[in-house]
Amino acid sequence: MAHLFHRLILTTLIWDGSMAVWAEPLKAGSAAPAVMLKDHSNKAWSLAETLKRPEVKAVVLYFYPKDDTPGCTKQACGWRDRRGTLLHQGVETVGVSFDNTSSHQRFIKKHSLNFTLLSDLNGKVAEAYGVRVPKRNLARRVSFLIGSDGKILHILDHRDASRHLTEMTAAIERLVK
Repeated sequence: MAHLFHRLILTTLIWDGSMAVWAEPLKAGSAAPAVMLKDHSNKAWSLAETLKRPEVKAVVLYFYPKDDTPGCTKQACGWRDRRGTLLHQGVETVGVSFDNTSSHQRFIKKHSLNFTLLSDLNGKVAEAYGVRVPKRNLARRVSFLIGSDGKILHILDHRDASRHLTEMTAAIERLVK
């Protein structure tokens, strides 16, 4: 009985549009769910297409609650400041929130952000990654390091924006070759 209870705690209920299905939460080694969203310029962006680019060894796909809030700004500016080093390592940085493209454009302009922000207006990508705050149009602060093979290399689920920057940077050093 305890094993069954433990399994229920570790699983996630996913709604596929017609029925609810149980799925294991994402972990290192899992295939990253597809991402096809509009970016801050209102252009289509695809994780699969980005990972196919020869210069890309990995993508930091990070979910955050809201544009231009203190923690989210700190995290975005941290990624902005690391951009040159990350590109040299073959790592693209991409932020995802429920904010629309206009909000992303203001956020980028105000803080001179130099990487892609995606609009997950209906929350389907946040749900696929298991980061949506229940009954709210918000994502938790969760970062995924995804290798060029489409597998998740590292996950960090923590409120502290600084921790995301330091731990994901260390994971990139360790895991991206």
